[in-house]
Amino acid sequence: MYATECKAEVTPSEDCNRYFHYTLENHTKQAFEIMNELRLNQQLCDVTLKVKYNEMEAEFMAHKIVLASSSPVFKAMFTNGLKECGMEVVPIEGIHPKVMERLIEFAYTATISVGEKCVIHVINGAVMYQIDSVVKACCDFLVTQLDPSNAIGIANFAEQIGCAELHQKAREYIYMHFGEVAKQEEFFNLTHCQLVTLVSRDELNVRCESEVFHACINWVRYDCENRRPYVQALMRAVRCHFLTPHFLQMQMQKCEILKLDSKCKDYLAKIFQELTLHKPTKVVPCRASKVPQLIYTAGGYNRHSLCYLEAFNPYDRSWIRLADLEVPRSGLAGCVVGGLFYAVGGRNNNPDGNTDSSALDCYNPMNNQWSPCASMSVPRNRIGVGVIDRMIYAVGGSHGCIHHNSVERYDPERDEWSLVAPMLTQRIGVGVAVVNRLLYAVGGFDGTNRLSSVECYCPETNEWKPLASMNTVRSGAGVCAINTHIFAMGGYDGTEQLTSVEQYDVETDQWTFVSPMLHRRSALGVTVYQGMIYVLGGYDGNTFLDSVEQYEPATDTWVEVTQMTSGRSGVGVAVTMEPCRNELENQKCCT
Repeated sequence: MYATECKAEVTPSEDCNRYFHYTLENHTKQAFEIMNELRLNQQLCDVTLKVKYNEMEAEFMAHKIVLASSSPVFKAMFTNGLKECGMEVVPIEGIHPKVMERLIEFAYTATISVGEKCVIHVINGAVMYQIDSVVKACCDFLVTQLDPSNAIGIANFAEQIGCAELHQKAREYIYMHFGEVAKQEEFFNLTHCQLVTLVSRDELNVRCESEVFHACINWVRYDCENRRPYVQALMRAVRCHFLTPHFLQMQMQKCEILKLDSKCKDYLAKIFQELTLHKPTKVVPCRASKVPQLIYTAGGYNRHSLCYLEAFNPYDRSWIRLADLEVPRSGLAGCVVGGLFYAVGGRNNNPDGNTDSSALDCYNPMNNQWSPCASMSVPRNRIGVGVIDRMIYAVGGSHGCIHHNSVERYDPERDEWSLVAPMLTQRIGVGVAVVNRLLYAVGGFDGTNRLSSVECYCPETNEWKPLASMNTVRSGAGVCAINTHIFAMGGYDGTEQLTSVEQYDVETDQWTFVSPMLHRRSALGVTVYQGMIYVLGGYDGNTFLDSVEQYEPATDTWVEVTQMTSGRSGVGVAVTMEPCRNELENQKCCT
């Protein structure tokens, strides 16, 4: 017992005398236990706090020195020459007696227990007496209690008491769970200024801007008579350029609130016109949710078709193995709609035979599961895909020796495919990109020749038109878009795999070369992540590549950033949210 409570050491001094140093480890704890015992027995107490709150009154005896040690307010009260210095009974107002009792107990014991029903009262009292450790403990507790029904109230409360950390955490929760928060009573009690500020945030986590639009309209409906004047301000806060023309048209025709506001209708009609005329959207950026985004890669080929689904995190350069495709596929395409990853078409090359695929499969990162969707009208290997207005366009590809010029469009809400106008040219190994709601088909192979030609599809007219050709023929190139530029990388020209990269300006209809990749690649995967182009895998003429390169348009430079878990070509690639970690852990436990 003695050894655990104290320690002593003998040390020689400079004059050769010896002395020892002794520390009683538990002295502070034991001293406060004794002081608390004295308080409870009302011994040696030198102050009585007479607490009055509404109709309630209570008295608490204590020691000034203990109160002063835990609270800067009590310290100032008892040491700075204030009248309380000489008072034996000090009146206290503005704090509930039970809260004061708990704060006094904390001063003596460094321990406090607070339930969810009284935490607000305790935090108010702790703020009043500047007991920062209790304030932080209460704030940490409130963070754990955040849910869609109380997040706005907690954020407002944190702002009132000046608790920046709790305020920030509550706001982040609101942004992350906006869809659920927007259905709660607290949301409908926001002022119009608070709502405009909220829906203007880049960080709102929504699958589609229509969620924000509907939330604002529902807020107006809640008190239509008094809130109608704020419709215009709300519509300007909504990022209406990211709504589909069809959605805007339907709202202008059917929404009673909009129909009665001519200025608001004119504003939305102007946006509708800009979208359907395919003008560049430069007014506002797209939402940038704080949900981590990963690069997903599905399927691929390395001596046979693969079923892998993996995700790459560019921040820590880690790979996650996820649920396999049900059927191995290469030559497929990947895209994302509403946060869901879609694997489109491709082919199953295996020793037992080759089967071209018409399949469309949907992967949900929230449950790490694939689900089948309606199949395309024909199998499409070495397909290109693009997304316009939340519709997936499947472009070209092959079925056996048939090289398609046909194009079909998938509506995820209806789970239906429908044919649209065919391309002017048959194309397999075609690269596809979307800029300003126009679909671009780049290069490919028509069954006889590798192509440099490019054509563009307009959904309003359901027509394709030819554009300026690339400087180089390319089949199996990587194609993507950043702002108003399309990039075509690598591919096969009929003789060799390419490193060269071209950039197309949709406003000038011109192709120009930019810096080449570090490796020759055809049948490569490509996507855009936070303004950077990533190319993954591919075939260099001898080897199935595992390397991943990153291109920065601002500096026109390529760097190699990582390796895939194995070499492969013909993968489907796209960017969406990080998979749910809890679900991944649960599935590991079950296997």
